Amino acid sequence: MEFDIVKAQETDIESHRRLFLAEAKFQFIYNKCHGAGWVDNYLFKFGERAIGYGSVWGKDKREDRDTICEFFLDHPFRKYARQVFGQFIKASGAGFVECQTNDILLANMAFESAKNINAEAILFEAAFETGYLIGGAQFIKSKDPNEWDAYCIQKDGEVVATGGFVWNYNFPYIDIYYEVKENFRKQGYGVLIMQELKKEAYRLNRIPAARCNVKNEASKALLLKAGMRICGYIIIGEIVKL
Repeated sequence: MEFDIVKAQETDIESHRRLFLAEAKFQFIYNKCHGAGWVDNYLFKFGERAIGYGSVWGKDKREDRDTICEFFLDHPFRKYARQVFGQFIKASGAGFVECQTNDILLANMAFESAKNINAEAILFEAAFETGYLIGGAQFIKSKDPNEWDAYCIQKDGEVVATGGFVWNYNFPYIDIYYEVKENFRKQGYGVLIMQELKKEAYRLNRIPAARCNVKNEASKALLLKAGMRICGYIIIGEIVKL
């Protein structure tokens, strides 16, 4: 089978990206890179037929294009994934692959083609509801949910934790972030604001998601306690061959 790997515009791969996101059904962290212009895109063709696409971005610098971060093929052509991926590596000149482990097709290619694979972050999805309460603590939100740190927990009138949402991921997913003031940590305020931000995400017709560094045991424990569960990891490896 002969395939062509050609550099493409965002509009050239748009229909296949929609298929990928519809199939994925999880928060895809690289989605924001397209709107920001942080990726170069490649269209995969068999004859005149477009059969998939791939994207590369910069591992350390956004202006670099040294890391494969997206790879998608139409179902009838997935049996040729190894061949197409090998050609994609050559066409893009990528030296690394970075992906989410719940992105099964690219994760498989990563494990087959890369060495020194390390997990950079843990991905979380909503698992169950919680009902934590702290006496005197209130969840306060601003009038504009797009503001940075638009939400907070106040205890006896003092702000003890802040948080909000990152909106530029694939709909309907939304990323939650939070921070607890240092002198109020390990007192349940992180779990409480995470719990309330999850509820707020649903009120905004979004599905809550979160992530943390693999070495951040405190954040991992907090997210699990607040009703999240691990759904994958962000991994990165150095491409060897395929």
